[in-house]
Amino acid sequence: MIFKTYVPPIKSQGIKTKLIPWIKSIISDDFKGTWVEPFMGTGAVAFNVAPKRAILSDTNPHLINFYSQIASNKITPEIVKSFLQKEGKLLLGKGEDHYYFIRDRFNKEHEPLDFLFLNRAGFNGMIRFNRKGGFNIPFCRKPERFAQAYITKITNQIAWVSNTIACGKYQFICQDFKESIKMAAKNDIIYSDPPYIERHVDYFNGWNEKHETELYTYLSNFDGHFILSTWHHNDYRENEYIKTLWSDFHILTKDHFYHVGGNEKNRNPMVEALITNFIPISKVYEFPKPIQYELLEKQRIYS
Repeated sequence: MIFKTYVPPIKSQGIKTKLIPWIKSIISDDFKGTWVEPFMGTGAVAFNVAPKRAILSDTNPHLINFYSQIASNKITPEIVKSFLQKEGKLLLGKGEDHYYFIRDRFNKEHEPLDFLFLNRAGFNGMIRFNRKGGFNIPFCRKPERFAQAYITKITNQIAWVSNTIACGKYQFICQDFKESIKMAAKNDIIYSDPPYIERHVDYFNGWNEKHETELYTYLSNFDGHFILSTWHHNDYRENEYIKTLWSDFHILTKDHFYHVGGNEKNRNPMVEALITNFIPISKVYEFPKPIQYELLEKQRIYS
């Protein structure tokens, strides 16, 4: 079975794109419930699973606002193309001054297109906010960032997300993970991808032992199926919560290399874990290299 993995328009460190075939392989083909994500992040998993019904939530209001506007057709591929052409031209002429102008404007007005611009022109595709909720990622030092091919790539990603949402019933909600879990029913699947304990902090998604324990309690009491993504170990240490909290469930592991950090020597392999409260099925997917998709203008581009 050939499975193509698509990349969403919003980037982030720790995105699950390369792990999606693995996640999808343990989901039954006859799943007809609602796909519930209490930590939707970029939406990469949900949009590739492409369920008919989904509840996608996050505590970051800018992610929810961005995808809600795609769902309501306030953001379209054509609008994104025009916006990025305009702002990309200004970035090319003014350099980093224009990036910081957009960043200041976003922190005042919170426009989702500005969020997209900052995400794609900021350093290393990071999403990070200060204690006051201000986006604070520096410029990537590439004023030529929005070349036409790059704009086409992003507009294709917008088109893919828009088409996926249009083929189902999707809700986007800014709320705490506990409220999202409460919305799930017995026939649903909760896919939980929280900030990795002791490995990731931002000021919309801070995560500590209290949060991990609360998540364990809520998922343990859920009558339906859940899948939890977390880290298992790396070359230096183990995730102690695998043993102290999650050891009674099914634990699958897989090597993964994250391209994160400004310095290549800081980019280390990690063993990922999928934790489930059901016996995972095994489906074998064949996916091409490089992974490709074709949407707008009948132009094939690489994800």
